[in-house]
Amino acid sequence: MQLQGVMPALVTPFDAAGNIDFAAFRAHMENLRAAGVTGWVPCGSSGEYNLMSDAERESVLRFVKDFARPGETLIAGTNAPHTKGVIANTLAARDMGYDAVLLAVPFYTKPTQAEIIRHFNAVIDATDMNIVLYSYPAKDGVEIEFEALDALADNPRIIGIKESSGNLQRAIGIATRYEGRIQLVSGSDDIALDFMLWGADSWICGPANCMARAVCDLDRTYRAGDLPKARQIMARMWPAMNILESGKFVQKLKYGCELQGTPVGECRMPLGPLTAEEKAAFAAAMQPIVNWA
Repeated sequence: MQLQGVMPALVTPFDAAGNIDFAAFRAHMENLRAAGVTGWVPCGSSGEYNLMSDAERESVLRFVKDFARPGETLIAGTNAPHTKGVIANTLAARDMGYDAVLLAVPFYTKPTQAEIIRHFNAVIDATDMNIVLYSYPAKDGVEIEFEALDALADNPRIIGIKESSGNLQRAIGIATRYEGRIQLVSGSDDIALDFMLWGADSWICGPANCMARAVCDLDRTYRAGDLPKARQIMARMWPAMNILESGKFVQKLKYGCELQGTPVGECRMPLGPLTAEEKAAFAAAMQPIVNWA
């Protein structure tokens, strides 16, 4: 399974009462499709999956699956705090027709590398599902290190790794050490062009929610071989990317959707709203991106 193009790590729209707003969800996804995304990644960290009930997560996965067209890649976030829960979520996604799942290490556990290996092998054995690993040590408190990747790299169900450490040296290490075995997937948005240079053919992209035309333009431009123009696009997006990485990531994604004219509501508690100053700073950084041309 070859991963390609920009696949948004979807936010989950909520209405004023805090319920999932499927009308807003459809409008949001139609906007992203028009921009040229290649697939969908619901119920990841940008989707606030850890703040939803099991029934809500299932409803989001079903909605996205029903919305998708043939040829659009479907990757479900099926993470949980324990292996049994990950297996149950992954089986549900498999039965809905998802192509793969996106899995970080189980949260609130900080497993050892040996435990990480055992966990992912158990999920594969129980589900026979394609897995995109998700290494995000700033959030999970532990990295999927080369020790674990070495042990998993030859399993055909481990198809890629979304690398979100922000460490370009590690991304280069993955690209070279596991070439032809594990696909490098861009997950550090402010250095996405560097990932492309090192062989990342796909980008599971949170910022695509609020700057889809820009990130898809970057992807297409790089694939066309126009590196100078790709650098110009990355430079134009970088101030907003940099602010996103400074904190309150999901809140800023959702505010960015509002700036683009497809509001998706607020985040669920305990995530708090942006201050007026934070909104002003992000709105200023988004000015070169809104109405992208």
